[in-house]
Amino acid sequence: MVTRRTLIAGSAGIGTAAVLGGGAVAAASGSDDSASRTGHITAATAITKVYGEGQKLIAVAVEYDHDIADSSLSSSAFAVADRTVTKVYANRSAGLAERGRDGRYVIVELSPDDKAALLWGKDAVGASSSASETASASAAPGPGTGGPTAGDTTPGGPIVPAKATVAQTGTVTTSRGARYAASDTAVATSAVVNLIVDDFRQFTFDDPTTGRTLKYNLFIPKGYDPRKRYPLVLFMHDASVVNVDTVGPLVQGLGAVCWADPEAQARHESFVLAPEYGEVVIDDTYKPTSLFETTADLVEAVTEKYRIDPKRRYTTGQSMGAMLSLGLNIRYPELFAAGYIVAGQWPDSEAASLAQKKLWILVAQDDTKAYPGENAITQVIKAEGTKVGAAVWDAGSTAAQFAADVRNLEKQKAPVNYAAFQSGTVTDTTGALNAHTGTWQIAYSIPGIRDWIMQQSL
Repeated sequence: MVTRRTLIAGSAGIGTAAVLGGGAVAAASGSDDSASRTGHITAATAITKVYGEGQKLIAVAVEYDHDIADSSLSSSAFAVADRTVTKVYANRSAGLAERGRDGRYVIVELSPDDKAALLWGKDAVGASSSASETASASAAPGPGTGGPTAGDTTPGGPIVPAKATVAQTGTVTTSRGARYAASDTAVATSAVVNLIVDDFRQFTFDDPTTGRTLKYNLFIPKGYDPRKRYPLVLFMHDASVVNVDTVGPLVQGLGAVCWADPEAQARHESFVLAPEYGEVVIDDTYKPTSLFETTADLVEAVTEKYRIDPKRRYTTGQSMGAMLSLGLNIRYPELFAAGYIVAGQWPDSEAASLAQKKLWILVAQDDTKAYPGENAITQVIKAEGTKVGAAVWDAGSTAAQFAADVRNLEKQKAPVNYAAFQSGTVTDTTGALNAHTGTWQIAYSIPGIRDWIMQQSL
């Protein structure tokens, strides 16, 4: 049995807090007087949410000097520059709600489909041309396609600041009956609430074994009880997030935050660990940099610091992160109980030990590198005598259809499940075929796969 626990137990670097460099996602404390107190509006707060394609600005919370009557509000009473208002209601806090209630905040929800909504990557409105070009270069489709090489530190996609300007264009009424007239003066947001992202903490890990430093994000269950044992999920990002702000893995897609979602935590309370790599860790040579070892050391260090069950640790990642997940499972078979492998590959000549692992593999048939690579790996696994459940799915399926797809694949009762998105069905947000990056925009929105992963143990 290979174990790393004694190597890094008690590592001094595990609790070092990281300083966030990206004002785009760091929640502001208090309001900024320069945001302009206009009439009865005292402040405005941007609200963001992460989707498969990245973080988006999806609402503005407008704070008033008195409680506003929810019944007085309509979507035509507010306008946000360059955005589509979809819903308006009152609330007692600067947050989203299923239904409105009288309070000091008016929540102005915005369409996530607006072009100006996206805050992550080269397609985000507001990303500088130079940043966009850098992001385009470093966010190549992935290993095997002429992408970046191991050790490359070229910064990945930019994180655009979450900012908006809101105007009250119609009359609103307070809960006491006072009427606030429309104003031509717009108010700029001066604070940010990042849904789920703000629930993570940022740290750095100084690895005494490799001498490397690794930034990381950690979600600690809100009801954390040191008398209990908790599972841990490790998410590793792709090359487009290399060398960006620490929170990059949280805002580029659902790979990390989906496990920390309140509904997911209600089903499977767990820690979520998401490193931010300052370099490309693995490429087509399959010779990782020393951050490969540092990642394994980090998992053990976090396990030692908190009450984490070493028999219920899980790994997942997309592209580069999927390759790291496979490589770590091969080199350290006792490190993880199961892995969710999204659009990645590893040499089939080294894959025999994966026959002893519990894996869920998801890839697109149009992915010219990862699909043949996963086919070769699963053939090796089957040759070792391990059953592999297989299915072909439509990437355009509804949530209900995906839930049925997961149940049907589970009925094969295999320790390794292999699902491939049917050729021609994976598209990105523009509707263009994008088999590699498009796969992970969908992969982490399927709760049934995550449920299966969390049910596994060593």
